[in-house]
Amino acid sequence: MRALTPTAVCDELVDNRATALLLLVGNPEPAVSIVKSVRGDQRLAEVMIGAPAGQPEFAEWAALLGDDGAAIPFLRYLPERLSPLGARVEASLREWLGEAPSFVAFEGYDTVAVLADVLRSHGPGRARIAESWPRVAVEGTRGQIRFSRTPGISVWQWAWAPTQVVDRDPGEPDRFRILHAG
Repeated sequence: MRALTPTAVCDELVDNRATALLLLVGNPEPAVSIVKSVRGDQRLAEVMIGAPAGQPEFAEWAALLGDDGAAIPFLRYLPERLSPLGARVEASLREWLGEAPSFVAFEGYDTVAVLADVLRSHGPGRARIAESWPRVAVEGTRGQIRFSRTPGISVWQWAWAPTQVVDRDPGEPDRFRILHAG
């Protein structure tokens, strides 16, 4: 993105007959400028825009893009229903923020809960923490958190975190539509 302006991105999409654009860029910029340019370019009316990093979930996205920010699918790491802990955390965050929290807020809470459990159970020693990952089992806001290694990847991760593909409803951009859950 250092080499192309948003208008030049549109030209490249046309030249390459692109049918989809994934926004793997910073938010709000250059993501907002790119979306505005693509949505404003009639040559790209059929190009699907996706945002795997989840930028469309943020209120700032809707405020800056309005209707142009709708119908852009993104990944959201949430279950269809939060755990009882998740519901309590959501209520507390909603009261504190004055709006519904994004999935990133739940990720943050869960990260702190896992780290607190690991430190409490295994102490602060680097080697003991490294050895603890296969035994971690923490109730998080989005369900039970356990870590495993996916073949071909050398880090421990929550491989089965609940995921959704969602977008902002074009008819009601303040509402999210779940397009797929798994």
